[in-house]
Amino acid sequence: MRRERYQSGPLVWLSIVAATSLLLFLFQKILWLVVPFLLALIGYYLLYPVQQRLVLAGTSRDAAAALVSGGAFAVGGGGMLLAFPWISAHLVAWQDVAARYIAGGLRFIAETLAWAESNSSFAAKAHLSDQLTQHINALGEHLAGTYLTDAALTAAAWFPSLLLAPFLAFFFLRDGWRFKMFLIRAVPNAFFERTLYLVDQVDRTARLYFQGLIKLTVLDALCLACGLWLIGVSAPLTLGLLTAVLAWVPYVGSILGCLLVVLVAATDFPGDPAVAYAAIGLFIWVRLLDDFFFMPMTIGRSLKLHPLLTVVMIFVGGAVAGVAGLMLVLPLLGIAMVLGETVGEIVTDTRLRARHTFGQELRQRQATRDLQA
Repeated sequence: MRRERYQSGPLVWLSIVAATSLLLFLFQKILWLVVPFLLALIGYYLLYPVQQRLVLAGTSRDAAAALVSGGAFAVGGGGMLLAFPWISAHLVAWQDVAARYIAGGLRFIAETLAWAESNSSFAAKAHLSDQLTQHINALGEHLAGTYLTDAALTAAAWFPSLLLAPFLAFFFLRDGWRFKMFLIRAVPNAFFERTLYLVDQVDRTARLYFQGLIKLTVLDALCLACGLWLIGVSAPLTLGLLTAVLAWVPYVGSILGCLLVVLVAATDFPGDPAVAYAAIGLFIWVRLLDDFFFMPMTIGRSLKLHPLLTVVMIFVGGAVAGVAGLMLVLPLLGIAMVLGETVGEIVTDTRLRARHTFGQELRQRQATRDLQA
């Protein structure tokens, strides 16, 4: 008789959500390891097809992993070395451009506050423009001594951990299959087939998540670029792609992307603040599409998650682990979903449990046969 397809119940899903929240809380404490691990996974899934082609061509797995990872490291390192003289030559020009954009943004804020003071007695009494001037002066005094120093120390503290990413990616390519075999050998024979399925689904879930992330980035970049082109902002494709990549870091990245777009719009149209307001409206609109439509339809669909669950878990991730939770919640939820559903299917499958019990009895009889009188 054909067995009905297993459907997870509310208890299983409560366990999945609780396990995801717990993992988010724990991972927040070890971000120094989680971030390079995620970068290594991205590198692994990008380089794995190339490694497989070399293996199918007759190269051993270890040699293919060394060739692929070494080639990627050489290309990346060579690109950085070649780009360094060009970056150094244009660094002064970039500083001037950045100063011009910052000045344009400050001018836009001052004009906005002046308009508010002229149209609102409350804003006029608050003297917002005077307070802004004081804050700008204080920021200029402390920028080099405090903020830039803190940023440099933070970058120096994160740099050693980020160096783990290519190191981990190499061992994922070389020894990933050995780790899978190590896990599978520890499973009782009765659950062997389900364990193979579980390992394959976890790998598939992680792969589809990163593919969905790339699709989401492309959609965001196209929408932002089209909108910026329509309102007349310069370099719309570059700005759209840059802000879409910055959005990989939720909240902080979105704020930086919006600020960048507003600075460019305010500088390109110094006498027309409506363009900057239109850029802000465009950015908010794309972010809403991102959270409530694009993300559920790309990452959520790739992980086979309901759009409502996707949106709710994004907010849960932010509440439990802040920015790190927003970044990690969907891949963790997808993996926890696969684990929870597989365990639930095994527990409710009487045939599998009977096979496991019968196998234990046979091994017990075999072990005690020569001890019986």
